Amino acid sequence: MTALTKYDRLEAIGLWRPDPDGQRREVIVSIGNATLVIADKNDQAITHWSLAAVARANPGVIPAVYHPDGDEGETLELPEHEGEMVSAIESLRTAISKSRPRPGRLRWLGISLSIAAVAAVMLLWLPSAMRDNTLRVVPQVKRETLGVALIERMQRVTGPMCNDAAGLRALRRFGARLETLKLAVVPALGRPALHLPGGVIVLDRSVLEDWDEPDVAAGYILSELATQVERDPLADLLDVVGPWENFRLLTTGEISDKALDDYAEHLMTTPVRAPDTANLLALFEASDVPATPFARAYDITGESTLDLIEGDPMKGRVTEPLLPDSTWLRLQNLCGG
Repeated sequence: MTALTKYDRLEAIGLWRPDPDGQRREVIVSIGNATLVIADKNDQAITHWSLAAVARANPGVIPAVYHPDGDEGETLELPEHEGEMVSAIESLRTAISKSRPRPGRLRWLGISLSIAAVAAVMLLWLPSAMRDNTLRVVPQVKRETLGVALIERMQRVTGPMCNDAAGLRALRRFGARLETLKLAVVPALGRPALHLPGGVIVLDRSVLEDWDEPDVAAGYILSELATQVERDPLADLLDVVGPWENFRLLTTGEISDKALDDYAEHLMTTPVRAPDTANLLALFEASDVPATPFARAYDITGESTLDLIEGDPMKGRVTEPLLPDSTWLRLQNLCGG
């Protein structure tokens, strides 16, 4: 749209509120490629609003209040001194409105056929295309926010995250050793480990408490890392919650509470998907972690994990302990022993 180039360097300060009960926060507003970009003071994008779906709650009144079309709970308020931005938004809304087709009465049949064709495209092509676009534009900070929100919902079943102070220090050290800093441990996950959007990996306490050495826990962490490399966790979330929630995330930066609840339940009830063996062995080698302890813990008979045992890159090599004994003991007491 030619009109966009006129405003591509325009910025304003506004007050953004995510929902009717949320606290208003000061944000930086700018006009992006067909979107209204709302960012924090560190220039990290909070959400993107499609310019074609921006509605004004109080036409002709200052301060101007905008919201995504169909969601009046999320608002953006622009004060009087940001009149240039208000004028820009209104100009773009007018241009978009004028560009929309206004068919005459004699074209209803053609329109009906077009709608049918568009509907077919939307059903067959648009969901996957919209998902791929969402995966490209959703920033890391939003992915981490979704991961944290999912942990909060899972805690209703798993119990609260283990938070012994000394144990948490040991957990951070363990994560640093494996180059994955977003680790959490819960009392009753119902499975050894799972990964969430934003790179968050959640462990069941048994992974730490049931083994004498940290190699097994490290193996479960590396297995989750390999799985999330093979398939973006956010892609899995979007496939489960469906196209409408995908559209909601793309246009407002949010996913409904119910959709997050449903996905949290899905995560905890879906069978574990094993990663590709070659990819997993490469991670074991890169981290100097033996694969055999994890393989034996996963299957005590070794039948289903024979490739990991035979391909163990640390076989016959002397490796340094992953953690000092004192640190490992503190980690094992993370959930209170």
